[in-house]
Amino acid sequence: MSIPATQMRPGMIIKHNNDLHTVFSVEHRTPGNLRAFIQAKLRNVRTGAMFVERFRSPDPIDRVIVDEVKMEFLYNDGDDYYFMDEAFEQTMLKRDTLGDAVEYLIPNLSISVSYYDGKAVGIELPGVVEMTVMETEPGIKSATASSVTKPAKMETGLVVAVPPFINEGEKIRVDTAEGAYISRA
Repeated sequence: MSIPATQMRPGMIIKHNNDLHTVFSVEHRTPGNLRAFIQAKLRNVRTGAMFVERFRSPDPIDRVIVDEVKMEFLYNDGDDYYFMDEAFEQTMLKRDTLGDAVEYLIPNLSISVSYYDGKAVGIELPGVVEMTVMETEPGIKSATASSVTKPAKMETGLVVAVPPFINEGEKIRVDTAEGAYISRA
């Protein structure tokens, strides 16, 4: 199944150069007066090698159909991340398998774990995750939404650029594809 490069998301499994790869991170770049491109960090499923690849926005990407099992994230213990399926069976995945997706994993988050030949090869996150702001500069009362942003550290350690009116302890919605602030929750 082909999709345009702009629809790639962290955790997806794609076929690139006749090999399976897990998408670790995706960045949409628009340099100056050049054409926009998608820069993706990929990990070869077979060898474990990591590399960065550039795709033009309309390039067709072969998404591999894998067995997907709906699971719920429970907790992490160092680099081990624990998930539970509908039959209450627990599965442990390593940080190496999950990649940048770990920055969006909050307890009780429903995700899809991808299996290929009986081996867990990655996860697919929902499009939007609600997260709590743990650290940020104090908000300004009269601030309205504008192009000015400030960094905010989420409960998982992810840093997101947020508008100046967001304060510590507030819940916000974060886009998992771009790692960008969407709105208050």
